[in-house]
This record gives sequence, structure tokens and C-alpha cells, in this order.
Amino acid sequence: MIRLDYSTEPRRDILCIDVKSFFASVESVKRGIHPLKSYIVVMSKPEQEGGLVLAASPRVKEEYGIKTGSRRYEIPKNSNIQIVEPRMSLYLKVNVMINDIFQEFISSEDLHIYSIDESFLDVTSSHALFGTTKEIAVKIQQAIWQRLHLVTAIGIGDNPLLAKLALDNEAKDSPNFMADWHYEDVEKTIWRIHPITEMWGVGNKTANNLVKLGIDSVYRLSQHDVSALKRVQGVIGEQLFYHAHGIDRSILSEKYQTLSKSYGKSQILDRDYIQQAEIEVVIKEMAEQVAARLRSHYVETQVVHLTIGFSKEVSEKGFSHQLKVFPTAASQKIMDTCLYLFRAHYQQEPVRQISISCGKIQAKTDVQLNLFESEEQTIRKEKIDQIIDLVRNKYGYTSLVHASSLTSGATAIKRNGLVGGHKG
Repeated sequence: MIRLDYSTEPRRDILCIDVKSFFASVESVKRGIHPLKSYIVVMSKPEQEGGLVLAASPRVKEEYGIKTGSRRYEIPKNSNIQIVEPRMSLYLKVNVMINDIFQEFISSEDLHIYSIDESFLDVTSSHALFGTTKEIAVKIQQAIWQRLHLVTAIGIGDNPLLAKLALDNEAKDSPNFMADWHYEDVEKTIWRIHPITEMWGVGNKTANNLVKLGIDSVYRLSQHDVSALKRVQGVIGEQLFYHAHGIDRSILSEKYQTLSKSYGKSQILDRDYIQQAEIEVVIKEMAEQVAARLRSHYVETQVVHLTIGFSKEVSEKGFSHQLKVFPTAASQKIMDTCLYLFRAHYQQEPVRQISISCGKIQAKTDVQLNLFESEEQTIRKEKIDQIIDLVRNKYGYTSLVHASSLTSGATAIKRNGLVGGHKG
């Protein structure tokens, strides 16, 4: 049996905190109902049969099997489930309140916000003021309940991985919504996680790849030859081996800064778009918005990527292509590139999803002159973009729009007031 030596591994006191059924719980509290006793589903586009469940209260999950990702038509017609539309601005506001409570116990450097409803806290330096790790966890849990009436589950561990696994695999279902996993517990905790997809970082695709190696459990993963894993799965295989032994050397206060990133925008359309002109209007709107984001961050792109998803009624999924461009953040250039990619590959299929991303980002310095246009043309286009950005930043996006954005297929004006793609 392979057992690793943990004596040299760093030990931190980490909490992984999750607000149970966050969106649904916030809606329950707003209605004066205990989050664990409500029958509430938060749904995007509830007027449509394909409306998507964003969150379901614990009772709805338990009694009806409705969960995130379920559809409107899966909800029983005569149930006592209350369907509500998402209020993203409200959820963000509550998220800020929760993070403020966290920072009463730790510094901002020791807080890592994993998602809108889940965070990691390093409380190693907080013991002198607030007690043991377990006492701090209880105090935070009570503070959030007393002030916001939200129920939290907390995983405790010697590193972020152990805390996360404790949360997902025990705390969420324990009577006090708390669980404590440490290096010494690996054999009776991590190795017993089943199925293997319940292991953080192992999705269905990775699980299928592991099965081909004869690995169908976390225990077998922990006992496999790490060199063989690395040869087949690369660095991810090596990481999975050490994760199966509970090893994670990341320090929350040591923030990772990416050297490069991409800027993009994705949109699921309200209906199938079958007219090419309508599709192109949306592509132009999205491309212009992505270009404005590039300019707001003083960067330029060298690669433009367009992904088109077809209707579920079509057997083909869609297409995805990219094109290298002269470094730019110009709206017209990015729009033209996206339209070129679209027209080169579009075959009159109904479209339901559009995604645009700009990669190979570099910082903008001076005006870069394109060999295919004059200096006057380049400077003129840049000034036009700057004026448009200035007007929109001051008076709002809808203060200055293209005439095409007033046509029936356009979406930019309607989506302008949305937060995260949903009503604020």
C-alpha cells in the first residue's frame, strides 16, 4: 500500500464555506421563510418550457429531485414549488455582505472567493483573537445566520483541497453542516469517496480516461504508479495522484497572477435564429462590446475566436474557428473578423448560441500602424472608438447604439440591464 510522508507538507487552517442553495436561500429569506423549509426554485426564463433552474431550495432537491440544470418541464404541474426569476444584483449585494463578515475574522489576503456562494478562508493567523479553527468556523456560521438568516456548510482542512473535499463529501449532509478532514484521515476519508467523479477535479471525461488505466476509484488512483499517470495524463495525472493523497501546496495569500488572459462574451439566444442578417446583427453587437472591454483594460488582441452553437433540433453542434489579426482593440476590425469567420463557415443552420473571445492579449502602447491602412485611417478609427466609449461610460450603453440594434433580432439593448445574463 502506498502511503506518503506528510511530515514535510505545509499545514494551514483552511475553511471552505458554502451558502446552501444560495440564490434560493436569499429568495426564501426575502419572503420570510427559513431557507431549509422553503419550496423555491430560481429559474431563468420561467415562461418557457426549457427554462433553466439556477438554484433549488434543499427541500425541493430532496422531495422532487429538482436541482441546478433541471428544466421547467421537469417541475410537477401541481406541486407547491414557487418559481421565481433570478435577481443577480441582489445576490451580488448579499455576497458582499458575506465577504464583509469573513473579513472580520481574516485579512483580505487570506480570503479566496471561489464562486458567488463559496469561499476559502485561511484562519491560521486568527487564533489569538478568535480561538481554535473549529471555534472560528462556528462563529462565522453563527454570524451569517444571525445577520442574514442564511445557512452555511463548512469544510475544515490542512489545505484548500482537504477543506473542499470535507465540504463536498461530508459537511453538506452532516447535522451541523460542518466536517473536519486532515492528512491523518486520508485513508478513511478521501480514499472512500465514491464514485470517483465526486473527487474535486475529476469530471466525466477525466474519469473515463482513468478507467482505461484500470482506475475506477480514488483509492486505486492513490495506489497507481505516478510516473505512468504523468506519461498518460501529463501534469494533471501527477496532480491527481497527489490529490488522492490529500496533498495541495497552494497558499491562499499567494495570489496567482496570469500572464495573459482572454476577453470574451457568450450569449444563448432567446429563440433559434434562422435569418443570417439577424445573426450578424448579434455578432456585431457582441464583437463591439468585447472590443470596448479590451480598450477599457488598455490591451489589444492578436487572435479572434468565434463559436456558433446550433439549435438542439439540428444534429450538428455548430462550429468554432479563430483567426490571427494585427494587434487591435478596434471595434470595426474585430466585428469584421467575426463576420468573416461566420460567413466562411455558416451553412444556413438555425443558431442558438454565439460566443466571441479575443486571445493572445498584449498591453497597448502607442498607436500600431497596420500596413494595409494609412496612419490617418488608423488614428481616425481609434478616435471614433474613444468617443463612443466616452459617451457610453457617461450616459450608459443605450445612449449611443447602431441603427441595427433597433431591429427585431438585436439583443444588446434588451440585455443591457442584465447582470450575469439575468435580470438584476
